[in-house]
Amino acid sequence: MPKTDLPLSKTGTATPDPLRWRALVFIALAQLMVVLDATIVNIALPSAQQDLGISDANRQWVITAYALAFGGLLLFGGRLADLWGRKRVFVIGLAGFAAASALGGAASGEAMMLGSRALQGVFGALLAPAALSLLAVTFTDGKERAKAFGIFGAIAGGGGAVGLILGGFLTEYLNWRWTFFVNIPFAVVAGVGAYFVVREPAGGRNRSPLDIPGVVLSTAGLVALVYAFTLAETEADGWTATMTLGTFAAAVVLLGAFVAVEANVKHPLLPLRVLLERNRGGVYLSLGLAVISMFGLFLFLTYYLQIVKGYSPVMTGFAFLPMIVGMITGSTQIGARLMTRVPPRLLMGPGFLTAALGMLLLTQLEIGSSYAGLILPAQLLLGLGMGTAFMPAMSLATHGVEARDAGVASAMVNTSQQVGGAIGTALLNTIAASATTAYVAAHAAGASSEQLLQAQAMVHGYASAIWWAVGILVVSAGIALALINTGRPGTHPVASGGQGAGAEDELRVPVVAH
Repeated sequence: MPKTDLPLSKTGTATPDPLRWRALVFIALAQLMVVLDATIVNIALPSAQQDLGISDANRQWVITAYALAFGGLLLFGGRLADLWGRKRVFVIGLAGFAAASALGGAASGEAMMLGSRALQGVFGALLAPAALSLLAVTFTDGKERAKAFGIFGAIAGGGGAVGLILGGFLTEYLNWRWTFFVNIPFAVVAGVGAYFVVREPAGGRNRSPLDIPGVVLSTAGLVALVYAFTLAETEADGWTATMTLGTFAAAVVLLGAFVAVEANVKHPLLPLRVLLERNRGGVYLSLGLAVISMFGLFLFLTYYLQIVKGYSPVMTGFAFLPMIVGMITGSTQIGARLMTRVPPRLLMGPGFLTAALGMLLLTQLEIGSSYAGLILPAQLLLGLGMGTAFMPAMSLATHGVEARDAGVASAMVNTSQQVGGAIGTALLNTIAASATTAYVAAHAAGASSEQLLQAQAMVHGYASAIWWAVGILVVSAGIALALINTGRPGTHPVASGGQGAGAEDELRVPVVAH
């Protein structure tokens, strides 16, 4: 087997890996696969539902089964990466994700489909934090780190939109099963490449005993939280339904108990030092809020373009290209170039505000709105802003973290995004549905056409929800500017590991210099 650990120099700093840029290709490919899967299935869902005889009531579980497993197990997956080794967990995650995707593509009924989606979530929870933590410990030079995280941030931000394009193509020209099968070549290439190319710095594992109570409480609490937001969207009484309120209460109790346990056990699953450092805390909070807005936009624009404008799945996918271009430009040309020159908050704050400006344009949506005159410039602004903000956010996720905590710190980024996505889908969809119902009730008497009224009400609902998304992005910018106070990242190499970085070691591994 190829050598996994990198040797240490006499100063204790890991020797830069000569294959690190090749390693980035395979790490980024794996991340793209995970992010694609979050949206690619949405396009294929109507066809899969019809073929497999899935009821309308159970249709949402194709999405929810994945979200529950992925969101609930992320912290556990990050801890396993620290314990077993990030490369090993990365490869296991890829292999399992590919197998689960094959199962989903071959699904012959509802149970098989839902089981495969849950398995995808389980292995995705291993893969995602392992990928980000590998990147964090592989690139330690300031300028190289900026470039690497620029690429990774563009993929993390724009991959969902790419999934809409790819999902449209596969569904329209092949069939829905290929939205699952397409993951297999991604996983094989990334897995083989990682096996031969990716290496970790020596001494960066956390070999302390696994915190079983922490695993149980965090998993149950996060699952309950994601499920509560799903219930808010699907239950008849929405946010006030007894089941919804009870599940929210259970989530609060479980996560509160988790924090209490972590503060008192000797070897916590999530050391509170990871959360309480203000820069990392600012990243987790601002990024999670921003993702609420972005996931909501994907949902509303997809429905607007297909139902109101009559776009085909492929046309809908291509309609998201300006956002992808904006994200790649913002991440690689703005964020990466400025990351070593200005403090991260001066990229994240203005980035979120630029994205809010793009959202603000979309509040003007009407049935006859011009794609070129309104939707395209709005997407460009949104993409530029989010790309610029995502890039330093991904890097700061492991800001000042000890090597032994890199996996769980990385998992927290994914957790904030996953929970943010669940909240965004439920919260904004509920707001849009309420505004739509109110519009129909207010305008029904004078409507000349019921079909036109329904379309107008739908667009009014989307615009109302997007106003909330604008506000959320402004709050994200405020949090980033207020909490994140680290200075301009240093450009010199920093340690990425150390000998014997075990549970009691106090070796700090600064990823971003103050």
